[in-house]
Amino acid sequence: MRRIFSVTSKRLLDLLLPEHCAICGLTSPKGICEACQHDYFRNAVNRCRQCAIPLEDSFARVCGQCLLTRPKFDRTIVCTNYLAQVDSLVLGLKFGKNLRYARIIAEQLASRIQPLQQQDQIWPDLLCPVPLSRQRLCTRGFNQSMEMARPLAQALELPICPDLVWRARDTEQQSSLHPEQRVHNVRGAFVINPAEQAQIEGRHIGLVDDVITTGTTLNEIAGLLKRHGAATVTNFIFARTVWR
Repeated sequence: MRRIFSVTSKRLLDLLLPEHCAICGLTSPKGICEACQHDYFRNAVNRCRQCAIPLEDSFARVCGQCLLTRPKFDRTIVCTNYLAQVDSLVLGLKFGKNLRYARIIAEQLASRIQPLQQQDQIWPDLLCPVPLSRQRLCTRGFNQSMEMARPLAQALELPICPDLVWRARDTEQQSSLHPEQRVHNVRGAFVINPAEQAQIEGRHIGLVDDVITTGTTLNEIAGLLKRHGAATVTNFIFARTVWR
């Protein structure tokens, strides 16, 4: 009887308050409608294995920049390019405080990562959200990377270690800086939580964040994790800014 009531209530709620696609706004039973899923999340793009920048050469595996200066992280998995159409998801989460979008982003990441489960070099031992500065955490009230990582860890059946990496100091917002300034901005900005250090040695750490642009923040954290014994660091990112 309770189950019948629950199903009936859900159907009534769907009629009164139908779900909408987070991108185009059309009514959709899913967070992203089939048309937008097809247009923006097909993953048919050949990308650099390390930084996920799109590659023109369909046979290439690493971009010229990563060959020239090898990042500290080992691989980056993304769902899509950071297009104007998907911008509403990221901004709606970070500044609109729509936490439903975090679950939608996590669903997209999970569907991108799950087919790679048989590849040992991809599958992490645990997930670590990129920490937010204290100032922005107080202003925003939540860390969007943590809100993404929580449902993602549940979907992938992986442990999550939200306090593995701490911000040692507040930094300027990376998006307001030039690439060279970004490196200086985050240098030494992160530390390992001593209480969680045992989680790192010899393990594969998955870093979770919303957008990768230059990869400077992720590179700084990956270098820190490697210095403390991490065997592998893979970035799991929703969107890739195409800037070079």
